[in-house]
Amino acid sequence: MGRLFGTDGVRGVAGRDLTAELAMDLSVAAAHVLGDAGAFNASVGRRGRPVAVVGRDPRASGEFLEAAVVAGLASSGVDVLRLGVLPTPAVAYLTTALRADMGVMISASHNPAPDNGIKFLTRGGYKLPDAVENEIEQRLGEKWERPVGASVGRVREAYGEADRYVSHVLSTVDGRLDGLNVVLDCAHGAAHMVAPEALLRAGATVETIGARPDGLNINAGVGSTHLDRLQQIVVSRDADVGIAYDGDADRCLAVSHTGEIVDGDQIMAVLAMAMHAEGKLAGDTVVATVMSNLGFKIALKNAGVDVVETAVGDRYVLEAMRAGGYNLGGEQSGHVLMLDHATTGDGLLTSLHLLAVVARERKSLAELASVMTRLPQVLVNVKDVDRSKASAPELAAAVSAAEAELGETGRVLIRPSGTEPMIRVMVEAASAEQAEQLAGRLAEVVRTACV
Repeated sequence: MGRLFGTDGVRGVAGRDLTAELAMDLSVAAAHVLGDAGAFNASVGRRGRPVAVVGRDPRASGEFLEAAVVAGLASSGVDVLRLGVLPTPAVAYLTTALRADMGVMISASHNPAPDNGIKFLTRGGYKLPDAVENEIEQRLGEKWERPVGASVGRVREAYGEADRYVSHVLSTVDGRLDGLNVVLDCAHGAAHMVAPEALLRAGATVETIGARPDGLNINAGVGSTHLDRLQQIVVSRDADVGIAYDGDADRCLAVSHTGEIVDGDQIMAVLAMAMHAEGKLAGDTVVATVMSNLGFKIALKNAGVDVVETAVGDRYVLEAMRAGGYNLGGEQSGHVLMLDHATTGDGLLTSLHLLAVVARERKSLAELASVMTRLPQVLVNVKDVDRSKASAPELAAAVSAAEAELGETGRVLIRPSGTEPMIRVMVEAASAEQAEQLAGRLAEVVRTACV
């Protein structure tokens, strides 16, 4: 049936692809791989049963999936702390703060309500490497000796730990947000309680939208993938900033007082400039993916900041950051990693630090974001082609010709899809017209050369 784990855990339509039975089996296998049952863990100084923390977003299907996950873990001899509805980064933080052996997040992020997913985290709050995910898959359905009596795991509610997470993110921010009027779009998702509370405690005046989840409305016309409403409200309320999270709040995008979208590249640029000026940017380097806008790289280069590029995906950004000892990285989509304070992308953490720069610099977000100029970017998905032919000689020649035409004022990226018979053509240029023309020309070459 192919590999279960995708780029961010196991996802599918809840009840059809992601069933209660599969959720339980995955949890049993994960307990055997990650739990180290009965072993002494020197890093936390504890003997006995392993401990797992489990959180979820507000999707209706999260209720039965949480029950299945908890049952699988406890029946495997793992003690479980049920965190309730919390963002993915909160689960990652609490995995470490509560000295748990593993964390589990039940969410499908920005996907629509019928979808759901299960994401496992290692001790320390990090996403699993491919090799560990493969081992969990291999151990699905294996025979095992079931604990009985006093050896079964115990389950308790730990909903109050949300405050520990909020206090943590607030402790990382220098200064207060007094005087800032902020509109928060919580996507009817996992941040609907903790994000408004954190900003209010930091001193901001807060208005919320997308903060009334009913289990079925997550991401429905709201959140970081649907910014129209937030833009309108920010302008109509004369607010200073709008912030939009996705369903599990591991990323955010922003809106300036003029209603302009401030994307992940611009957010990283603002944070990088501030950290660089304060001597807090490790290695004077930011890690970003190949999809980050060329304007982002030009702006940082002019400011004396290096950019390390990775493949698309926050896991690759994290790998490069850990390998190089860097503390800031992320993606254009709004996944921003600040490794001084978190082990994964954290929309609330990112937004607090962004707002702190606005408050501290006494400049509008629009002015701060203007440190970089986004070059027009056109992305064409060429479907029903052989993605293995993305390096075909005819295509390589067409790319070289396009790059020669662009010179240093743009770039071309040809990228095969990781999951579909599709090749993605991305062109950045000084003008939208030139970008569209070149992207269209290259797309035609893909259609003829990659069949």
